[in-house]
Amino acid sequence: MRLSFAVLVAGVLATTAAGAQTLTIGVRGGPDSMDPHYSALGPQSDAVKNIFDPLVWTGDDLQLEPGLATSWEPIDDDTWEFKLRENVKFHDGSDFTAEDVKFSIERIPNVAGPTTTEVYVRRVAEVEIVDDHTIHIHTNGPAATLPYDFVRLFIVSADAAADYSTTETANEGFNSGKATVGTGPFKFVSWEPKGDLVLERFEDYWRGAAPWEKVVRREISDDASRLAALKAGDVDIINYVSSADYLALEGDPDIETFIGDSVYVMNLQLDQRDSTPKVYAKGGGALDKNPLQDKKVREALDLAIDRETMVEIVLEGLGSPAKQLMPEGFFGSSDKIEDKPYDPEKAKELLAEAGYPDGFAMDLFCTNDRLPGDGAICEGLGQMFAQIGIDTNVNAISKSVYFPASARQEYSAFMNGWGTLTGEASYTLGSLAHSPNEEVKMGAFNRIIYNNPKVDELMQAGSKELDEDKRRAFYEEAMEITVEDRAYIPVVVLQTVWAARADKVGEMTPRADEETLAYFIQPKE
Repeated sequence: MRLSFAVLVAGVLATTAAGAQTLTIGVRGGPDSMDPHYSALGPQSDAVKNIFDPLVWTGDDLQLEPGLATSWEPIDDDTWEFKLRENVKFHDGSDFTAEDVKFSIERIPNVAGPTTTEVYVRRVAEVEIVDDHTIHIHTNGPAATLPYDFVRLFIVSADAAADYSTTETANEGFNSGKATVGTGPFKFVSWEPKGDLVLERFEDYWRGAAPWEKVVRREISDDASRLAALKAGDVDIINYVSSADYLALEGDPDIETFIGDSVYVMNLQLDQRDSTPKVYAKGGGALDKNPLQDKKVREALDLAIDRETMVEIVLEGLGSPAKQLMPEGFFGSSDKIEDKPYDPEKAKELLAEAGYPDGFAMDLFCTNDRLPGDGAICEGLGQMFAQIGIDTNVNAISKSVYFPASARQEYSAFMNGWGTLTGEASYTLGSLAHSPNEEVKMGAFNRIIYNNPKVDELMQAGSKELDEDKRRAFYEEAMEITVEDRAYIPVVVLQTVWAARADKVGEMTPRADEETLAYFIQPKE
């Protein structure tokens, strides 16, 4: 009887453990490809980081930490030495070496999609293999911020991806799993676009085996449906809980919520080209020039935004008013930039001075399925602009439509969430505020063709300056000028909420980059 009872208890425990070993995550947005080099969007990184490790890791607060590289240092003006972690295995059992790093860097320009990842290797001129665990990165001039660029340099297997590293072959190889071989905590099992990404634990992961045997990342774009799936037990944890739902969940004993400050700033972007496609005279006629080129018009739009109301009403308090293009305290943010006032009457005066006493009309574009409240914030902007006489047709659309059209420069006014994912200003200002310039590899995401020569000069100087205090000063001045020019108008800094089944998930530390990484989610004891 004792033996039978012991067998029964063991069976019950085994069954319970098996159930606890599967974590199902409901996510608002999924990847566009299993190729980690295809897209620079947050949902892409969030998904592929479960499979592939970056060369340089960032902690929850986005501070640099060793990843596949254990250390790095500049050894002359245009060379960085990276020491690589030893005894790291790929999912197929092969060894991780310097050859895989060189291969990964060199394949990016050949496979990057419309939201290009080339920004992460823009300073690389040549990769030299010193030995199996040492590389020298030769740069196109001094590159002070290179380690920050590498926080999203995902390392793929040179052997597995060898035949899948062109635009024509990459997605087929990675989406099928043939090339989806990383060093991360989970191995690829299957992926259905807009559906489930299924992963299994990699027992030989260099940090130690994950607490979950199996992970399913299920894309559920609708916020209400994602929450319903959590309450029904179909998923165990969800990201991007809406502000209204967060308040309702606070008293639910079956649900645990986790809230964290986000790195994402919602900003309005205003086209600076001479001819712009989505601004009109009231009634639909053509205008003789682009009014968004006029600084008075841009300032009027800035003054029309009631950021306090946007945070308190639209976001239910889950955010803060933004006054620059990155959160305060990040490297390159400026404490000289003052809070932005709300003054619709002054806005109307400026429009009249600019020659638009009755306003004009424009289309405003944004996503409705990428970041918390993106569509609602966009609708709020449309209403605020209408109050100063600018008839605004709001188009809140799927990110799968928005980003390719944005890359083709089809918009005049559009709102986008931008995260300073490397933790410092060279990424944000170098991508958005520097004029598009292939020679210096900056301005890759400057879709509005903003061009201020002083900003360009400061960003180029900062990118070469190894002295941190001097580099910070360059970036702070560039931030002050960019904000003053108002071609980019910051609106709000987001906060992010996750919700989980209290009987399934124990601990989770919110990350500033909003990633939901299964390896760092602890089961309920």
